[in-house]
Amino acid sequence: MEEQSTMMLNTEKKIHQLINQYRSSINLPTLELDEKISQLAREHSEAMANKKLPFGNGGFKERTRKIALFLPYQAASENVAAYQGNPISEELVVQFWLKSAKHRKTIKGDYNLTGIGIAKDAEDRYYITQIFIRES
Repeated sequence: MEEQSTMMLNTEKKIHQLINQYRSSINLPTLELDEKISQLAREHSEAMANKKLPFGNGGFKERTRKIALFLPYQAASENVAAYQGNPISEELVVQFWLKSAKHRKTIKGDYNLTGIGIAKDAEDRYYITQIFIRES
């Protein structure tokens, strides 16, 4: 299980790196990865992987309410993705988001913090949540 969690953390970091590479390529500031926000993103991904929530942004208001308890913010948004296959391709996840106008708009938004969380279900389907925050 420890190997699994290390792999997930590395995958989260790689997605963060790819998102920041894209933002830098279009002259936007990079996003700082925040561990508390990542933990909330992980919890959402785990809820989807464990079928406690359907795939999507359900519960987003609750996640942002929790963020407000430790971090005053002006704006928040979220992207989710599901990826079938093992191992996960971070590049394909980010490409999927960038090909979608809605997801790309979120990635290009006026944010300075992010949190990324990944979970895997029994069928090797990965659930990825990325939360975007603009601090107050």
